Amino acid sequence: MKFVDEVDIEIKAGKGGNGIASFRKEKYIEFGGPDGGDGGDGGSIYLKGTKNLNTLADFRTKKKFDAKNGENGKNKNKTGAKGDDLDILVPLGTIVLNADNGVLISELMHHGERLLVAKGGKHGFGNLRFKSSTNRAPRKATKGTEGEELCLKLELKLLAEAGFLGKPNAGKSSLMRAMTKAKPKVANYPFTTLNPSLGVVDIGYGESYVIADIPGLIEGAADGIGLGMQFLKHLSRTNILLHIIDIQNVENNKVNTDLSEINLELKKFDEDLSKKKQYIIFNKIDLLSSEDLNIIKNEVYKSYEKKDVFFTSTVNNKGIEELKKYIYNELEKLNTN
Repeated sequence: MKFVDEVDIEIKAGKGGNGIASFRKEKYIEFGGPDGGDGGDGGSIYLKGTKNLNTLADFRTKKKFDAKNGENGKNKNKTGAKGDDLDILVPLGTIVLNADNGVLISELMHHGERLLVAKGGKHGFGNLRFKSSTNRAPRKATKGTEGEELCLKLELKLLAEAGFLGKPNAGKSSLMRAMTKAKPKVANYPFTTLNPSLGVVDIGYGESYVIADIPGLIEGAADGIGLGMQFLKHLSRTNILLHIIDIQNVENNKVNTDLSEINLELKKFDEDLSKKKQYIIFNKIDLLSSEDLNIIKNEVYKSYEKKDVFFTSTVNNKGIEELKKYIYNELEKLNTN
């Protein structure tokens, strides 16, 4: 399914039901009086956050939403039924804006959280409401009001505690699969990950954290080149950035170049994002002999702190468990500060 992280929708709450003017016409009752009932209120529209969605893709085909109208009043002083409210499910992290003026309305961050976005119309009054000592047979009844109607812009920022970043084909998606049960689509072409994906890293004993795999970034991503710019914003809510490097680039002296280019894109997009804690993960170590790997480690440790560097392979799972537990502990430290 295609990832969708921004969409416009049109919503219209239900109209209130009309009140009616009617009079009692019952056998053996000499003087019939007004008995027109009120209408029912129109249904309101709510956005409801759910942890069971991580995309706005459902809105690709359905962009208009209408709540039920209230029923008209009935004789014998019967009130019309209220229109059913409509809950529209959205993934956690959805930002809601007025599409016409760009004003932020709110954002949904918690499972089950409901946000009223369009209030249903009020019911009209039946003629019984207007009976008085001076007007015993009122013929007046009022109409229900229209429900609120507006256009909304929904924007999604993935909710993850840690996020992968790196150049295309660095092995991010394979590492995601190794650390979690997520199954991101991968292939051997420049933009390996077409869609951001979330996965839960299970540490055991009920402990876990959420990680996001973001499409590979290329130079100029913050300026709109490639797919990266579309998804850079999803990294803004993460606490830790995991920078994945293809270890073969160490031998080609491309590591510093890759790191510099990507950090520049982060800074151009959001300076606060560029200041987040990063850990460097040299992936695909199965492609090297033990001797060559040790030589590279010694070189890497000359430029980077040992505690901030990891070496992994998704082929034989080397370094994966160590990485999972270390990141969990670092997130715990951040959460307690």
